[in-house]
Amino acid sequence: MIHKFTQDDIRIVLDVNSGAVHIIDEIVYDILDYYKKKNVEEIVEILEKKYSKEDIIEAIYEVKTLESEGLLFTEDTYKNHPSFLNRKPVVKALCLHVAHDCNIRCKYCFASQGDFKGQRTLMSEEVGKKALDFLIENSGNRRNLEVDFFGGEPLMNFEVVKKLVEYGRKREKEAGKRFRFTITTNGVLLNDENMKYINENMDNVVLSIDGRKEVNDNMRYGVNGKGTYDIIVPKFLKMAKMRNGKDYFVRGTFTRENLDFSKDVLHLADLGFTSTSIEPVVTDEKYDYALREEDLDKIFEQYEILAKEYVKRKKEGNGFSFFHFMLDLSQGPCVIKRLSGCGAGSEYLAITPEGDIYPCHQFVGDEDFCMGNVLEGKLNTSFQVDFKDAHVYNKEKCNDCWAKFYCSGGCHANAYNFNKDIYKPYELGCEMEKKRIECSLVIQAKLLK
Repeated sequence: MIHKFTQDDIRIVLDVNSGAVHIIDEIVYDILDYYKKKNVEEIVEILEKKYSKEDIIEAIYEVKTLESEGLLFTEDTYKNHPSFLNRKPVVKALCLHVAHDCNIRCKYCFASQGDFKGQRTLMSEEVGKKALDFLIENSGNRRNLEVDFFGGEPLMNFEVVKKLVEYGRKREKEAGKRFRFTITTNGVLLNDENMKYINENMDNVVLSIDGRKEVNDNMRYGVNGKGTYDIIVPKFLKMAKMRNGKDYFVRGTFTRENLDFSKDVLHLADLGFTSTSIEPVVTDEKYDYALREEDLDKIFEQYEILAKEYVKRKKEGNGFSFFHFMLDLSQGPCVIKRLSGCGAGSEYLAITPEGDIYPCHQFVGDEDFCMGNVLEGKLNTSFQVDFKDAHVYNKEKCNDCWAKFYCSGGCHANAYNFNKDIYKPYELGCEMEKKRIECSLVIQAKLLK
């Protein structure tokens, strides 16, 4: 399978199964429409009004050479890869909901402004420790383990966060493991003391902001109805500077109310943030700010605008990273990651303040997806198998999709929320993902020049 496209007068063909990417000229681009369906004489007859016979034949043999070298029209070798066939689900990451409470009210919040449609509660030290023990016990031979302190707003329960980091460092030595801690915060409660702690103890920091002041404050505001921009920007800038090369990124959400979201990404870059992410909102169309199919052309245009500016700034020496344009063509994700994505429900789980286990943070609150409880040490492994099997080969719409090894079948939660089936991808998300991949490939092509 191949995928070819043109953007900014650059013609690209991607060989889906090998991952090879080629920048091609117009004649090869045209030949690929007929290469597998017609013989040489037939292709010459079709194209000889546009190109000379000699050029057509030469280009055809260039394609044949790439095919013989395993760089075009290659067979899929992932499906029978030993690491895929023989894998057993082991838990490698937890999202610890240390606070089912929040000090701000975001319009689009999937967690019902922090309470996940339940009571506002904080995780106890006991539950948190049991969760870390659970992760170690269910991680098999995996040494490196991920823990994200999440909410609501985790800084509302920061003393417990610190105790759990301390406990994790103790347990990792005993168990021969290595915890990698991340914290996600809206920033309102950041201060010099907790920023210093976060910088010293968190491997990654996610800072939530939607971009320009008017955009952010329209969606993200305090209980008093006032926007958060002026409060958080100075703190985020200080936090980013403190990281000094360590991982962090500012993460926002765009909605139908800011379809010009490239301006928000560039605004964050202009402020001095070098690691950014702006995600499309995923919600029911009953909300005015929900994205719709008719918005796709505008969204695609914005990704193209952003890609052009991304290249321009990189070449000028003041570049920034954008999460969705970070495509590794040299090695890329492992086989399992390519086929199964984030591992929600099998390798990645979410833990509530009460210790309940869910496939990921977006399933929390739906009792149909409760997989057990860390206090009881129980895990419903049938859920793990169901989610493990929700890979690209078992999703009908993924079978013929050129992007399947990049998006890995998409988000299970989005699939379920829109189609009530984790095996049926969220199609609007699929279209946006494919456009982002194309932009990423064009960016790399331009940076090679």
